[in-house]
Amino acid sequence: WFTGDDVYMSNENERQEYVLNENGIIFVGNARYIEARGWYYGQFQDLLNICLTMLDLSLYYRQDPAMDVSRRGDPKYLGRVISSMINGNDNDNGVLLGKWQGSFHSHENPSRWDGSVVILKKWRQDNYRPVQYGQCWVFAGVMCTVLRCLGIPTRLVSNFNSAHDVDRNLSIDKYYDSSGRSLNISKDSTWDYHVWNESWFVRPDLGRAYNGWQVLDATPQEQSRG
Repeated sequence: WFTGDDVYMSNENERQEYVLNENGIIFVGNARYIEARGWYYGQFQDLLNICLTMLDLSLYYRQDPAMDVSRRGDPKYLGRVISSMINGNDNDNGVLLGKWQGSFHSHENPSRWDGSVVILKKWRQDNYRPVQYGQCWVFAGVMCTVLRCLGIPTRLVSNFNSAHDVDRNLSIDKYYDSSGRSLNISKDSTWDYHVWNESWFVRPDLGRAYNGWQVLDATPQEQSRG
């Protein structure tokens, strides 16, 4: 609400939706059959201490506590820390482990989650061991909760026929032999859908033209340049 804040959002309707609303819909499925899932963000449900502990457990804090704390007023930095901590891939006590195939019988099937609060409280209850399991919409839902709890306007974005470009050449590569048969040698793929987050803040590092919605993705994928 403060005009001098990096996360100032002038539109009251958007503040109600992207800061204060504790309920939302996440779109999943495929381009021909889009399903709307209800999700309870619950960012005001006694989660602040959990979110602050998340910052203290991050590798950023462990490597340089003074630097980390000094940058916690920067939403660019905070978004990067939180996007790392939502998944448990970096041996950093992250919130969720991802699983996309095989059996879920010994842990929670990702499709059964319908809100962030139970996940975050289970993470704390289990002494900050990653909760099993999550998939993209679960990572995005929990990240939205944490960022809203910390005061950063955040929303979810669903994309269908979602290109997954592994080798960073801005194309989805497919290979065929001389007979026209498909060769299964490309690591690129097209997912039915993918869900990520956007947060609202200014970008003094890039210029005013880049102020507004910024992309953040907590789903673990390939490492980028290490």
